[in-house]
Amino acid sequence: MGGSGFFPTFSPGSQLHLPAIDWSTAPASAKWFFEFVFCAVSLAIVWGTMIERTKFIVYILFGIPFAAFIYPLISHQLFGGGFLQATLGAQDFAGSTVVHLTGATAGFAGLLLLGPRIGKYVKGRANAIPGHNMPLAQLGVLILWFGWFGFNPGSTLNATNLHFADIVVVTNLAAAAGAVAALATIYAITKTMDVGMIGNGAIAALVAITAPSGYVEPWAAIVIGAVAGVIVVVGVLAIDKYLDDPVGALPAHGLAGIWGTLSCGLFTVPALAKFNAVGEGGLFYTGSFHQLGAQAIAVTASFVTVFALSYGLFWIIKKTVGLRVSAREEMEGLDISEHGMWGYPESFMPVPGGVYRPPDTPTINPHHSPEPLPGAARAEGSLA
Repeated sequence: MGGSGFFPTFSPGSQLHLPAIDWSTAPASAKWFFEFVFCAVSLAIVWGTMIERTKFIVYILFGIPFAAFIYPLISHQLFGGGFLQATLGAQDFAGSTVVHLTGATAGFAGLLLLGPRIGKYVKGRANAIPGHNMPLAQLGVLILWFGWFGFNPGSTLNATNLHFADIVVVTNLAAAAGAVAALATIYAITKTMDVGMIGNGAIAALVAITAPSGYVEPWAAIVIGAVAGVIVVVGVLAIDKYLDDPVGALPAHGLAGIWGTLSCGLFTVPALAKFNAVGEGGLFYTGSFHQLGAQAIAVTASFVTVFALSYGLFWIIKKTVGLRVSAREEMEGLDISEHGMWGYPESFMPVPGGVYRPPDTPTINPHHSPEPLPGAARAEGSLA
């Protein structure tokens, strides 16, 4: 895959040196931390596909090799002068493939081995298992939207030039277009203005614009974002019939990541490709399929590599310590079975004399157990 610049080095005086991104004048420690956060985001996407039935130990056993090898392998190829970037000319300005497709692909591999949550599929039909708080979920979307102004423009590693400001604009335009397109799509299908899908549309559009953000004009950003908004709605509805992806990570990060990476081959402005010194202009500017082909190869190579490594690692974990908790632990909730506490106040039932707890419920950490009502004995295992 290419090893030039893969490993950091230390110059005299033990100063961190990152040869793959020497072109930036930012301190090496700042550049390292910036890329470290990208890796953490990618790993969080993996867990989004596997929540509510995965053992805590799996997070550790998979997370370490993912962060140490799988993610850096793809990051080096498209961010650090590896073959896909330096030789093939594949463009991924801020991580539609490196961060988002990598995370979604690893999550897809784990999901295939893990299986669905209990009650998700009954007699061949998918049942909805809604999240606990839609207002907080939408607040999260807005926080992510704002955070993307560090994600995409920050990838210039220089906040003082015009290019940084241009990327802020195209990022925001894409997100807005994605939200509107998702609203229109879900309304056309269900005749409801699904707030969750609107949020998914914004996130998918942000994922899609991540790769081309440093290469495209504002009009193209609107198109890219709008297409992503349609993709995520159709993707969520289709995937949910067969795979239990609780947060919609596969369409929002996987399908949108693929679309965003391929869109560089359509919409990249030749002058911006030259400015970034990666690849060439897209099909709509040059009439050539060369850049689109490079993008397709990058997507395919990244998907195959990450899927093979992740599936193998999850398979080993499944055969040794196991991937998922027991059915009883899953029904009780992992807050209790894995962490020994209630995640939300509605998770326990106050009754006269204390708190109702079903027989044989695992011991709760006493520091998180509610006190009995004053003047009454604690009622354990009974509503009487």
